[in-house]
Amino acid sequence: MAIDVVTFGEAMMLLVADQPGPLERARAFVKRTAGAETNVAIGLARLGLQVAWCSRLGTDSMGRYLLQSMEAEGIDCSHVVCDATQRTGFMIKGRVEGGGDPQVEYHRKGSAASLFQPEEIDTPWLVGTRHLHATGIFAALSSNCLASSLASMDAMRKHGKTVSFDPNLRPSLWASREVMRETVNSLAFRADWVLPGIEEGKLLTGQDSPQEIARFYLDAGVSLVVVKLGADGAYYATSQESAFVSGFPVDQVLDTVGAGDGFAAGVISGMLEGLGVQNAVRRGAWIGARAVQVLGDTEGLPTRAQLAQAQL
Repeated sequence: MAIDVVTFGEAMMLLVADQPGPLERARAFVKRTAGAETNVAIGLARLGLQVAWCSRLGTDSMGRYLLQSMEAEGIDCSHVVCDATQRTGFMIKGRVEGGGDPQVEYHRKGSAASLFQPEEIDTPWLVGTRHLHATGIFAALSSNCLASSLASMDAMRKHGKTVSFDPNLRPSLWASREVMRETVNSLAFRADWVLPGIEEGKLLTGQDSPQEIARFYLDAGVSLVVVKLGADGAYYATSQESAFVSGFPVDQVLDTVGAGDGFAAGVISGMLEGLGVQNAVRRGAWIGARAVQVLGDTEGLPTRAQLAQAQL
């Protein structure tokens, strides 16, 4: 089948603590998948889009688990390289009483995904897909991953395909905030749709309001900017229209990790389906609200039937 969306990025095995408190006090963990790009891929696949994921994994048990999990979601993994000489990254996440930002430990340095090379991109196949979703995380893993991100985005734009970009800032992965700001913006300027969080937007642009953040990227040639505002929803702007979209009510926040990825899946699917910007952003806000009410990164991502039931 023709691929609607392709993404490059690192998948990690996620271990979620069974009880709130410091990670060292946890006695048991639940195994999940993690990774910004694969979260988006899973969200889109559950909505019925044809999605492909490109990456590297080890052939260890973690790599096998991740590959099987992605394939079980209906994601095309034909461009994932499994290398017995490399190891798969993983992360450990705590739980916070009453929700909030949990303690997270990453174990990804030198992982298989960080060794991905731009020469491994199957460009004829890539440009035959409809849309590319990129993030700032994959680009931050290594210089070769950054080169791969730039090459894939440039190839898609050259062939008239759309590109979305979520900054997904991880300052610890960059040499400095200045390098992060310059590099992430160079990636954002290559995209059609840019999806920063409000705090990310402030750091990247030096502007304080959603309107000013959006204007910064629109002036650089981006066609759509959606600034995520957490519980308050989002602000979007194009050259023709702009508006605030309200957030959806949440009974209890359990875990905010992955909410932005769910939001991205909603916006991307809505845009590719021709819903119009406001309806696409509204769908994104609804999925983001679902995501914060579960412990895992993908448990709150809806199916097409659930989306239809919500009339979104």
